[in-house]
Amino acid sequence: MDERPYEIEYEFRFKDGRRKFFKIVLDPETINMIRPELEHKPEWARLDHEQCACCPLKKDEHPYCPIALNIEEVVEEFKSMYSYDDCDVRCTTPERTYFKRTSLMEGLSSIFGIIMATSECPVMEVFKPMARFHLPFSTAQETVMRSASIYLLRQYFEHISDKPADLDLQLLDEHYKKVKAVNEGFMARINSLVEKDADKNAINILNSYAQMLSMQIYYSLNSLEYLFKSR
Repeated sequence: MDERPYEIEYEFRFKDGRRKFFKIVLDPETINMIRPELEHKPEWARLDHEQCACCPLKKDEHPYCPIALNIEEVVEEFKSMYSYDDCDVRCTTPERTYFKRTSLMEGLSSIFGIIMATSECPVMEVFKPMARFHLPFSTAQETVMRSASIYLLRQYFEHISDKPADLDLQLLDEHYKKVKAVNEGFMARINSLVEKDADKNAINILNSYAQMLSMQIYYSLNSLEYLFKSR
C-alpha cells in the first residue's frame, strides 16, 4: 500500500476567465479526508441543524456534521451560481486526468460525492472504496455498475472471513435508503444558505442516482444483465 496521501484536484474554469481550485487529500489507509480544522465553523454545519433523520451521531460527541465541515468551502464558493452555468472541469488524480465541458451542477455533483464519502459520516463511509477509485462525471449506468460491483466484492471479503454474504443485494438496498435520507437532509441543511441552485441540484443528481440504484436492485440489475450473456 502506498503510504503517501492520495490527492485529487478539481479545477472549475468559467467563460469569463474565473478559475476555482479545490484539493481533496485522503488518508491512504482510512480513506478519510484530511483537512485543517476550520477556525470559524458555520452555524449551518452544526449537527443538530437539519440533522439527517438516519444520523446515528450525537451532538454532545459530534457538535458538527462531518460532511458539512468538509464541504463548506465548496458550498460557499458556488452558493450564488446557477446549476446550468457552463464550465470546464478538470479532475486530476495521481493516476490520470479527466476533463469535461459540462454544467456546473454535474461538476459539483462529482466533487460533492467524493467529499461526502470520505468525511467520516457513518452512513456514507460504505462508499470509501468508490472514492479511492474516483470516477468523475460518471453516468447513471456507470454508477450502477460500480456500486453493485464494489458491494459484491465486499461480500466476497465477508465470505472468506466466514461471515454471511449478501448476494441478493438486500442490505445494499437498505443502505441506499439511508443514503437518500442523507442527501435529503443535506439538501435541507443548505437550502436556506444558498442563493441559487447549483449546490442544491448537485445534491439532487446524487439523490437521483441513489433512487435509481434502488430501482435497479428491485429489478435484479436487469439493465446490466445483457453484458454478461454468452453470445
